[in-house]
Amino acid sequence: MKIKLLAFLLLIFPFIPSHSIAQGYKIKTIVIDPGHGGKKPGASGSFSTEKAIALKVALKLGAKLRAELPDVKVIYTRTKDVDVDLYKRAEIANDANADLFISIHCNSMPPGNKHIKGAETLVAGSHRLKEQDAAIRENADIKLEKNYKSKYDGYDPNNPGTFILLSLLKNTFRDKSIKFAKLIQTSYISRDKRASRGVKEQGVLVLQRCGMPAVLTEVGFISNKEEEKYINSEKGQNEIADSILAAIKSYKKSVEVK
Repeated sequence: MKIKLLAFLLLIFPFIPSHSIAQGYKIKTIVIDPGHGGKKPGASGSFSTEKAIALKVALKLGAKLRAELPDVKVIYTRTKDVDVDLYKRAEIANDANADLFISIHCNSMPPGNKHIKGAETLVAGSHRLKEQDAAIRENADIKLEKNYKSKYDGYDPNNPGTFILLSLLKNTFRDKSIKFAKLIQTSYISRDKRASRGVKEQGVLVLQRCGMPAVLTEVGFISNKEEEKYINSEKGQNEIADSILAAIKSYKKSVEVK
């Protein structure tokens, strides 16, 4: 059984870069992933869509990164309104031997809970079944992809038990992902006075397949009218990008050799 599991791990994660496991590595490449896109709009607000906000914030973050950290290579999973399969997003990061993967998203609540607001950041993990709602929502996009069963090795987005298996396969970068996620949340609070919903471990597929520290940050609730205006504004998007950039700088400083 152990041999079979090891073989499966090597099959799923042959791309884990050795420099990311060693302490004191240099941050050389960062992949920025604007969530959703094309025929996958994500959540919708009263006047905007998640895919559009995610792209604008991601492009702003990338531009700021290139300006302030010119030695770091920035790669986007998309730069326009196109559909990128979830497996491809992680594949882009893995092929680039990236040091960080940052996925940008917006949160949403159903009617009756639209007063809820705040930013939260997710890392790969497993939880009790009742805590899988957010992961199921994000992973549901694969239903819209052709041949999803073969691409994701039989992954069933409707089966929360699948998340538990995936989380067991991927924990090498858990601590670093949590550390980076906490820095992002702290930055949102201290810099922008945002309401924080904290760091959460979820079985989000795109994070599970990344062979490096990876986070998915929900920059605000598109279902909250006040917050929807903020995350659509130039001021709000710049503040969000600046806060993530500050977290990247702090993380980079903490893991690099002087």
